[in-house]
Amino acid sequence: MKASDIRTKTQDELNEELRELKSELFKLRFQHATNQLDNPMKLVNVKKSIARVKTVLREMELGIKR
Repeated sequence: MKASDIRTKTQDELNEELRELKSELFKLRFQHATNQLDNPMKLVNVKKSIARVKTVLREMELGIKR
């Protein structure tokens, strides 16, 4: 997910997206621990998406426009 796509969403949508990403990360970590994860790069991609969403949410709190 690109930051430009994230910035078009509302704060409520971003909070929902963050909740879904955290849930997905939990499932991926569980799969990784039980050696059932096919592609370990999924973990990295989900973590980066979480960071992007958190960054945009923080920008909204501070009133930074991009």
